Amino acid sequence: MLRKVLNWSVFSSARIPLYVWASLFSQILIVVTGAVVRLTGSGLGCPTWPKCTTESLVTVPEMGIHGVIEFANRLLTFVLALIAVLTFVSIMALAKNLRTGLVLPAFILGLGIPAQAVLGGFTVLTKLNPWFVGAHFVLSGIMISVASLLVFRALPPKHQPVSQAIWRTANPIAIIGSITVLIGVLVTGAGPHSGDAFSVRNGLDLDLWQHLHSYPAYILLALALLQLGLLSRRDREGLERSFQLRVSAWLLVVTVAQAIIGVVQARLGVPAGLVAIHMLGAAVLCSLITFQWLAIRGKTLKAA
Repeated sequence: MLRKVLNWSVFSSARIPLYVWASLFSQILIVVTGAVVRLTGSGLGCPTWPKCTTESLVTVPEMGIHGVIEFANRLLTFVLALIAVLTFVSIMALAKNLRTGLVLPAFILGLGIPAQAVLGGFTVLTKLNPWFVGAHFVLSGIMISVASLLVFRALPPKHQPVSQAIWRTANPIAIIGSITVLIGVLVTGAGPHSGDAFSVRNGLDLDLWQHLHSYPAYILLALALLQLGLLSRRDREGLERSFQLRVSAWLLVVTVAQAIIGVVQARLGVPAGLVAIHMLGAAVLCSLITFQWLAIRGKTLKAA
């Protein structure tokens, strides 16, 4: 019976590229929808968990548009779960030698989805405690990195040798990039968009932490520019634009965009629209930071 199930076309190995990319995009999407929930003041649109209200599993008319927005975000969890199941079962249907390096990240993605749901539940039950809200984003960032790893291993690009100078840029970008995102989480917890009019903030000085956030961000920008310059020179000599160069270029573009949006939103008083775009950028940045590390230093992971 199990063999018949695994032979269904929906679990075909030909579907794996679709599933791994869907895993990555959906993990980024849930960050964006979570931002919409918070920025529209819908964080307690469903005031309890796991039910939406004490008597209803779904939103009720009395909860209004906030209930619809919050409940829709909860429903997206089931989409992520479906994608995770399809991905994991399709990978397990592969021959043992073909699924090497794929099973663990697919399994972690599957476990991470209920973990996200439970952490989201604690966020609601604590009335949007900013530390739980921040932890929820951090977990999403980790899941985005794992999904990026799965894409890289399932669809490994051609690896080109790099110089020591290029090789040494990958770790600092990963470390400084992670610090930048984490400080950004603290800044978000100090900002005006709590998700509900009566939810408290983390008590940090917003202006001070915006400045502290900018320092690693500018270091990341300089490192991304350095990495792209070194890769551009190597690829120009080899006359072939590599996957490493493309990832590095996108990393620089997103980092520059994040820097501009960050400055503008700080000067305009942190408008909700720019915050949503900035959170999308942070989610994409988590993926690109992972991809750049894998593209430059990840060959040993695939060979292991």
